[in-house]
Order: sequence, then structure tokens, then C-alpha cells
Amino acid sequence: MAIDWQLLGFGDEGWGGVLLNAATVTVTVSLCAWVLGAILGSLLCWMQIGGARWQQRLASGYITLFRGVPELLVIYLFYFGGRQVVSFVGESLGLQGPFDVNGFVAGAIAIGLISGAYQSSVFRGAFYAIPKGTLEAATVTGMGRLMLFRRMIVPQALKTALPGMGNQWQSVIKESALVSVTGLVETMNQISTASNSTQMPFFFYSVGAVIYLIITTCSDFVFRYVEKVAMRGQQRARL
Repeated sequence: MAIDWQLLGFGDEGWGGVLLNAATVTVTVSLCAWVLGAILGSLLCWMQIGGARWQQRLASGYITLFRGVPELLVIYLFYFGGRQVVSFVGESLGLQGPFDVNGFVAGAIAIGLISGAYQSSVFRGAFYAIPKGTLEAATVTGMGRLMLFRRMIVPQALKTALPGMGNQWQSVIKESALVSVTGLVETMNQISTASNSTQMPFFFYSVGAVIYLIITTCSDFVFRYVEKVAMRGQQRARL
């Protein structure tokens, strides 16, 4: 089977440019989802550790829900279900349609909510990894809760949580392929378009696999570097 490598060119007849743009969209939607997941994960972790009983139950219910429901179903719910909700609200307010939901926003929120459920467990494990003696010593010196959180808990917990956060980033990258069902022109969507247009599915889906592999490999190097810098600071503190 002959392969015309000019199909990956950046000219008018090549798919290189559109695939590069699609990869940029993939990274962007993944980053938004991951950051949203980190924020939600931190909040859920706080609710489980220091919240009232109803807050603990609410956080546990959230985690159970979004860890048990398939990712694709959550995306469908936010995109197609969200369109119906937006249309209902708009018509109730007397606004004229058509009403729609942005695929980027719906996908980022859906994946971010799922990621938050998993990142909460990462942060909770990192908190419990902090030696109790360290927190007790900080309390004895007169640190308030806010200062204790800012100077002791966050720096130490983040060092422990970095590997888990890196794993979650890799998961979010792969889950972003599901956002193609919303019509968002990201890597998976563009790869499918190129495959159908050229009738070369094996070639273009292989190219898609390479693109995702490049993104995840580069991300792995970044997280490994950050972990190395964080551990270097911890070793200096011990000395």
C-alpha cells in the first residue's frame, strides 16, 4: 500500500496545518478541563477532610456519581442535554433562538467534572501523607488555619500529589478525544474527517495515535521535571 506523505504537508492539499490546529485545540480543552478538575478536586478534598457531615456526604456522592458514570454519557448530558436546557430557559425569558451550547465549553466542563472526582482522591491522599508532627508543630508555634494551609499544607501536599496530578493530566488528554462527538474540531474529529476524505483510515488513525503519543510524552517530561525540581527543594530543606 503506497502512502503519499504529501498528505501531511502544510500546503493547500496537505492535512498538516489542520491537524496541527486540531492538536492545539486538544491541548487547550484538556488544559481547561484539568485546571477545572484541580479546583473542584481541592474543594472536594476540603469538604471530605474538614467539612461538616453533610458536606462530606455531598462530596462522597459527587465522587461516586462521576466516577461511576461513563465519560461519554456525561459529555452527551452536558452538550445535548445542555442545549435543551438552554432552549427552555431562553424561551421562558422570551428570547428568540436558535439556542446552542458551545462544544468546547461543554466538553471542557464535562471532562473537568470527571477529573475533579479523581483529583480529589489524589489531594486527599497527599494531605494524609503529611506527617502529623509537622502540623502539630506548626499549630504550637501559633499558626492560624489560613497560614497553616498556605505555608505548610499546600507546599508539602503538592509535592506528594504531583505524580497523581500528572496521571490525571494524561487521562484528561485521552478523554478529550470523546469531545469530538460535540462537533468540536479537535484531533480525533479532524483525523476522522481526513480519514473519510482520503479513504485512508489506517494511515490517518495511525497519525492520530502518534499525535496523542507526542502530546502525552512531552507532558510526561514536563511533569517529571517539575517533580525533580520539587524534590530538589525538599532535599535542600532537609539538609
